[in-house]
Amino acid sequence: MADTVIQQAAGFCHRRVGDILVTALNDGHQDAPLTTMAGIPTEDAAALLHAAFRPVPRRTAVNGFLIRSAGRIALVDTGCGPIKPTTGRLAANMAAAGVAPGEIDTVLMTHLHPDHTGGLTGPDGAPLFPAATLHLHEAEHAHWHDDAAMEREDASRRATFFGGARKRLAAYAGRTSLFHSGEIFPGVTAIPLPGHTPGHTGFLVASGSKSLLIWGDIVHVPEVQVPRPEATMAVDVDPAQAAATRRRLFDQVATDRQAIAGMHLHFPAFAHLARDGAGYRLVPDAWSIDLNGDLDGDL
Repeated sequence: MADTVIQQAAGFCHRRVGDILVTALNDGHQDAPLTTMAGIPTEDAAALLHAAFRPVPRRTAVNGFLIRSAGRIALVDTGCGPIKPTTGRLAANMAAAGVAPGEIDTVLMTHLHPDHTGGLTGPDGAPLFPAATLHLHEAEHAHWHDDAAMEREDASRRATFFGGARKRLAAYAGRTSLFHSGEIFPGVTAIPLPGHTPGHTGFLVASGSKSLLIWGDIVHVPEVQVPRPEATMAVDVDPAQAAATRRRLFDQVATDRQAIAGMHLHFPAFAHLARDGAGYRLVPDAWSIDLNGDLDGDL
């Protein structure tokens, strides 16, 4: 039994936002040492994970999201791809949710780190979404084409981060659209959230009185960064700005009771953020068979 690979049920979960259907797609998870975090002592991060019954080294979920709106389908981020035995599930989970790659007309990128772009292309470098236009923030496009920024990194990150981003963007040459902010898909508005990368972007999905903010990589390790928002990641391009953006957004979504979803929240990745004394706590949404229930918890 110990050597048997046991599969879970398909990793997709629907949430309705007014007339828009949002579907979380799990790509798997990555384990990484706590040395990939900064701004918090390693022993403090480990204690927070132990208190939450989470493993050390840290285990980080990877998710993407489908948005079905006005007869169109967008995919927000594409996961890691099959770079590890624990990743690369997004394509199969999208199929299980009833959507084929050729049906995607828009791919929205929160940013271009490898765990978000790995599913853009196949092993041969060909695009996996043949009918889709790729949308990303103009500052994100500029950063990954900045030779000076690339030269400041070590050889591994130059190849994996900059080289990978450039190759995947090249695969969508001629059908890439750059934005700064504003509505970029029916009912979906781009919200710049810089720091993790220069063009890191959230997407506010809104229909009628309902809304959901897909906040990208505002947190990677919820058990640590929600109570300790000063904790940053080694891959943050501007750690100070990333922490400032996180604090600002925490205050905003808690004040507004804004429903959130995240690429690194534990699947199914829909939640709220509540004030807890001088800090915050994450409140995962309860799974429901009823897609018409409120996301904001109002009576």
